[in-house]
Amino acid sequence: MNHVEALLQARHPDPFAYLGMHHDAEGLVARVFLPQVESVDLIGLGDDRIIPTVKIHEAGVFEARIEGQELFAYELCITHHDQTQVNCRDPYSFWSMVSSYDQGLFSAGVHHRIHEVLGAHVRDVAGVHGVHFCVWAPGAGGASVVGDFNQWDGRRHQMRSLGDSGLWEIFLPDLHPGTIYKYEIWTPEGEVLEKADPYAQACEIPPRTASIVVAADEFDWTDANWLDRRRSKQWLSEPIAIYELHVGSWRREDGEPLGWRRLADELARYIVDLGFTHVELMPIAAHPFDGSWGYQVTGYFAPASRFGSPEDFAYFIDVMHAHQIGVIVDWVPGHFPVDAHGLAGFDGTALYEHEDPRQGVHPDWGTLIFNFGRSEVKSFLLSNALFWLERFHVDGLRVDAVASMLYLDYSRKSGEWIPNRDGGRENLEAIDLLREMNILVYEHCPGVMTLAEESTSWPGVSHPTFSGGLGFGFKWNMGWMNDVLGFMAKEPVHRKFHHGDMTFGMLYAYHENFVLPLSHDEVVHGKGSLLGKMPGDEWQQFANLRLLYTYMYGFPGKKLLFMGAELGQRSEWDYAAQLDWALLEHEEHRGIQNLLRDLNHLYVSQSALHASDHEPSGFAWIDHQDVEASVLSFERRHHDQVLVFICNFTPVVRRGYRVGLPRPGTWAEVVNSDATDYAGSGVGNTGAVDTDDVASHGRRWSVVLDIPPLAALVLSPLAAES
Repeated sequence: MNHVEALLQARHPDPFAYLGMHHDAEGLVARVFLPQVESVDLIGLGDDRIIPTVKIHEAGVFEARIEGQELFAYELCITHHDQTQVNCRDPYSFWSMVSSYDQGLFSAGVHHRIHEVLGAHVRDVAGVHGVHFCVWAPGAGGASVVGDFNQWDGRRHQMRSLGDSGLWEIFLPDLHPGTIYKYEIWTPEGEVLEKADPYAQACEIPPRTASIVVAADEFDWTDANWLDRRRSKQWLSEPIAIYELHVGSWRREDGEPLGWRRLADELARYIVDLGFTHVELMPIAAHPFDGSWGYQVTGYFAPASRFGSPEDFAYFIDVMHAHQIGVIVDWVPGHFPVDAHGLAGFDGTALYEHEDPRQGVHPDWGTLIFNFGRSEVKSFLLSNALFWLERFHVDGLRVDAVASMLYLDYSRKSGEWIPNRDGGRENLEAIDLLREMNILVYEHCPGVMTLAEESTSWPGVSHPTFSGGLGFGFKWNMGWMNDVLGFMAKEPVHRKFHHGDMTFGMLYAYHENFVLPLSHDEVVHGKGSLLGKMPGDEWQQFANLRLLYTYMYGFPGKKLLFMGAELGQRSEWDYAAQLDWALLEHEEHRGIQNLLRDLNHLYVSQSALHASDHEPSGFAWIDHQDVEASVLSFERRHHDQVLVFICNFTPVVRRGYRVGLPRPGTWAEVVNSDATDYAGSGVGNTGAVDTDDVASHGRRWSVVLDIPPLAALVLSPLAAES
């Protein structure tokens, strides 16, 4: 196949060796390929000389033989068939813009900001404005950039191969932010693929699938003070109350989700009022299928365009920070979907994924698993983690489905998986990646946090890497969630037989740095809402839910609630509909919201509830053995501060119930989940109680209480008068 034939098939192995200006055996020659134009002249930029070209192929290949031996800068003067003329620079007149240093780091798996090299980037090259494109496709027989600017003709802008690195690049003058584009990839088998850019920082709104060129970050951030304070945060001892949010279904207007800017202003006011410290966004990277809730990502570097532009997302973060609200985003490095425009079989080979389905196909979700041991994939994922933190000032990454990454036999039967090099079931490459990610994040972004959704007993998930841990800041306590929800779903008459479910969590509470999650996963797929899980009549359901929340805020661990929990939502979460805000017209639902507001403000203001979450000194049982009454009582402590929780898991009022207390005096009833403010029955202790000099539960002093039905009390000692 000669040069022209290869060019016209978009299969030229080195289009820069044929197109553009260069030396050949006969001297200096310039060639351009411009289909459907009348003629092309070269105009020297240094001397304005005009050099006509000759059409050497009817498809639009033009050639000019030039006197002399010195290469020079030039423009193309293109005359169309209607005699209109356009001047532009020749894309094939520019040198490579990807350094061997960048290529080497990328190929070694240690280029932690490869997103600044690969993808589409607006550049000014020697005064020429345009866009530089670079894509990784080592198995491709050819690669082109296509878009409206070249009528989606893959012959027009064939890219330069950078050899063993597997990278392809081209600089296209005169393109601007907003340009729609894809890569046309020739596979080794001759198939033509149209792929979105894996490193694109913006994408079209689904169902359209092209990538979009964006400008450099020019957002006018105002959160410098927030970032400065964040650097010194020691999150283990700070209050963390997380409101988990699905952006598309929190509020809707005319059936459509709010965009980032409208959401920012409304959500910030709401979160401040309720007292949460953080918002956690379910995945907001570009995903084509709403029904995946964002967990099947095709654009890892692009905020979902259905909610606005990257600058709109930056505005959202900035507003949250202005209201002292941290933002955590869900990050999904474990798997990706098989959509034709995405990462799957990107260059006709198993590039980002494993070729063997026993390693590369996720059996539960029908998705593909990243090849964590491939260096270039590591560069991709590690860069992506830093990208969200640095580009958008995100405050934390919650890593999805960590268990599925750690185990080679996850959800697989015997014979359906391949052991590691030591014959074990651990995914050693994934473990290395997670450790490197955590080291990288904490090194470069002090004050952020990483959180693992890890559902097994893998040791040391939130322990430092230097001690053999994975290096996460926190781990979701899935065991606590399962035990507590299972207990609360039982009829109160049966709870005494399962009393240990509510106490078992303390046996391992300090093995990890835990977050207590009542997440979206607990209110979908037929599981019912949290309110719907509660037994009994309507009154008992609401009382049980208030009791659950109060117990949760007393138990050691940071807090996470999925949106709708604060409303006492009756129905399961529906990603295609907004929360049932009309419920707040009813007293019982307002009571749930009022209680959570008060619990959050108590939690944030009382160091006893958060500062010693990770230390055994911060908790002590008063009585965890009153099985017959189904009553639990315990202390939360930090230095001299103490709060006492007493929880009654039956609908029977426990009158005259004695509880030991750690100090004498008057104790205020700072929370009563049965209070009328929360739509409870109002059983309580008139707001305060005085201790007796009677020993009980191993304490010198005690108090006699009326404990409301299906309710929790929180007592705080009043300061002694001087």
